[in-house]
Amino acid sequence: MDGLATPAAEVAPGRRTVTQRAIEQIKQMIAAGELRPGQRLPTERDLAAQLGLSRSSMREAIRALTVLGVLQARHGSGIYVTELGAGDLLETFGLMAEVVRGEQLLELLQVRRLLEPTATAMAAARITEPELAEVERHLLAMEDTDDPEELLTEDLAFHRAVVAAAGNPTLAAIVEGLSSRTFRARLGRGRQEPGVFAQVRKDHARIHRALAARDPEAARAAAAVHIAEVEDWLRAHMDDWR
Repeated sequence: MDGLATPAAEVAPGRRTVTQRAIEQIKQMIAAGELRPGQRLPTERDLAAQLGLSRSSMREAIRALTVLGVLQARHGSGIYVTELGAGDLLETFGLMAEVVRGEQLLELLQVRRLLEPTATAMAAARITEPELAEVERHLLAMEDTDDPEELLTEDLAFHRAVVAAAGNPTLAAIVEGLSSRTFRARLGRGRQEPGVFAQVRKDHARIHRALAARDPEAARAAAAVHIAEVEDWLRAHMDDWR
């Protein structure tokens, strides 16, 4: 939280700002169960008095935690603790990932290459027939279109369905941020190299076969190869993404 902007008058050299202390105290109340998911916060005035802080600091702390998805403002009702789901808490990460370029975009792909093959292997070990059918539906849709944007939309949905089948919502939220935010790179790849989509279809078919076979290691390898190809392409075209 050190990067949050706060009024200059509240900053003391070598110490956390008052707003940062307010943020930490609210987080501690949530962690201790004093404030629970879905619970309404005390009024800004009461909470400031309870924690011995100024109302302006409390207002800034609440605003920051709302942006981060920890708190939620309900019009006419007050401020509530969110359900603290992974998707809410990791939304800020997704926003950051959407705007980066160049080396940072490459770093995101590298992180995705570390995580998504593991998620795909987990999916292969536990995927249900309905979940497999959903993955196959997106694969067939990819094979039935030559439109780059439509194909890539199905590409994203394919990966989303695979990772959801891993059964770990936090992992799914992280991978969702990493994969959907690289949509720009893959779209540019398809438009610059029209023949690349034939390989993309083969990659996805290989992942699907491994899932259908309930073979975690084959699924892991197929996903790793697929993501590495995108990473290699981005590295070769880095000047276009600076």
